[in-house]
Amino acid sequence: MQYIILDMEWNQPWPGSHSAKKQLPSPIRGEIVQIGAVRMTAGQQLDGEFQILIRPKYYKKMNRKVASLTGIKDAALKEHGVAFAEAMKQFRNWCGSDCVFLTWGFDDITILRENLALHGLDDAWTARWYNAQLIFNAQTDGATSQRALKTAMEMMAIEPTRPAHDALGDAYHTALICARLRLAEGIAAYEQALKSHENGFHGAQLPGCIQRSVHHGYKDKTQALGAMCGHENPCPVCQRQMRSGKWLSQPGKRCMAMAVCEEHGEFLVRLRLTEEPDGTLRVSRLVYEGTSEAAESYRKLLQQPRRRPRRRRAKAAVKLKE
Repeated sequence: MQYIILDMEWNQPWPGSHSAKKQLPSPIRGEIVQIGAVRMTAGQQLDGEFQILIRPKYYKKMNRKVASLTGIKDAALKEHGVAFAEAMKQFRNWCGSDCVFLTWGFDDITILRENLALHGLDDAWTARWYNAQLIFNAQTDGATSQRALKTAMEMMAIEPTRPAHDALGDAYHTALICARLRLAEGIAAYEQALKSHENGFHGAQLPGCIQRSVHHGYKDKTQALGAMCGHENPCPVCQRQMRSGKWLSQPGKRCMAMAVCEEHGEFLVRLRLTEEPDGTLRVSRLVYEGTSEAAESYRKLLQQPRRRPRRRRAKAAVKLKE
């Protein structure tokens, strides 16, 4: 058995663009354009690297923010990128048959599976997968929140030697962290770590979660919520725009609302807003079945009477008699 530490970069269409409105054979939150991976032996020794560029089929023009962040340009993908199916063939051959996947976060493996489904390819080989963030948290300070890769490296006094936001660079730095963890022990205790994670909103899906997506480039909360009520609020079944109900605010720059599709009924939408380095907002969006526990929790909160702040009573002026 060996560990494969995986990282990917993916392209997303600009909100409201023609590409964003495309009806795809299967929904994806992003189209993979780069894969980077590091092989680690069962004894946790680094044992090889893999990287490949993938020529996009659906979102052919790189989102300018993604291109700026990753350094991946359209010209490089056209010249050096290979078709997705070929990239998967090469990657699977390099991985071998007996491996466990580790990623830093929940997004990479989900996006990989979405892309495999989009291209009609099997995803059973990705079944043995774990989020190294949770193992790291459990074996360091027990935190339940999502930790940035950079933060984890600083906590372990690991100096960066590869570029960030590069699939192989991030995979390599993740591998350095994993090499210092007790991986076998962490995997054995993974289910408990998953339950301890911050109520699933950062990626660990609560029961009934049927869709996840990430959106970028909003100047403020008003614009972000406007998009989440409008063109970025598609029904997870038919992709038609849903009507959004009342947003309920939650701690940690989160909110949730019930959305309705005329054909397929109610779905709970949960959002988390995060400020990007350039000052814009990123929105993490989760969609739950209308019959899920999360949806029932929303309905109960909606029925609770609102607490109005007490008004301060003006003190009556007392006129002292001389």
